Amino acid sequence: MKIATYNVNGINGRLPVLLRWLEETAPDVACLQELKAPDEKFPEQAIKDAGYSAIWHGQKSWNGVAILARGTGIQETRRGLPGDPDDSHSRYIEALVNGITIGCLYLPNGNPAPGPKFDYKLRWFERLIAHAAELYRANMPAVLLGDYNVIPTELDAYKPERWVEDALFRPETRAAFKVLVEQGWTDAIRKLYPTEVIYTFYDYFRNAYGRNAGLRIDHFLLSPHLDSRLVAAGVDRNVRGWEKTSDHAPVWIELADK
Repeated sequence: MKIATYNVNGINGRLPVLLRWLEETAPDVACLQELKAPDEKFPEQAIKDAGYSAIWHGQKSWNGVAILARGTGIQETRRGLPGDPDDSHSRYIEALVNGITIGCLYLPNGNPAPGPKFDYKLRWFERLIAHAAELYRANMPAVLLGDYNVIPTELDAYKPERWVEDALFRPETRAAFKVLVEQGWTDAIRKLYPTEVIYTFYDYFRNAYGRNAGLRIDHFLLSPHLDSRLVAAGVDRNVRGWEKTSDHAPVWIELADK
């Protein structure tokens, strides 16, 4: 089973890129972030024509998450994180696909930091940690994946000294990510590639992609049931070089059958 995550940075504006990527790589499940479209503007028919069913949680101009599944159904289990009924951001959607709980997330950026946006990021992170603990205690196969807006270690950033004051790399952010992982989740990329330089995001400026000056901020966290089934993982880095593409590259894992 191949599961992927892709921050599309505007699903309608990047639809040709998304459809080309789906056709060329054929993930069984694809989680999308930054749809930047309200629910009624989600390109459901185009996704269906590509062979995928979908659920989505949209928002006009900002945020938005979706889960796509190829050749199978999706049973939605949650829309939005618990813990703040007043949070209007569309940043989390969860579903059962082929017996696996898929939590697709778009964690807040948090800049400028310190400030209200950073405070919101940390509060949202606390809610994610609490919900992840419940998923973990449920003792079911689960994966929490998406754009975490977290640079976990210096290895995950080109010239990390430039990111010291950024919300993605501040000590509070990395500490929260560490707390989450230490519940018992496995960082899939780092399990298979513990010391390799791997990036999932390249800024549009200063030829970042061409210079391989990126960040690793899109992550897969696996429950123990899936950790034992992990056989491959990677980044479709070439997609970042396509015309009119997102500033993120798709990331994927492959799981062996039970």
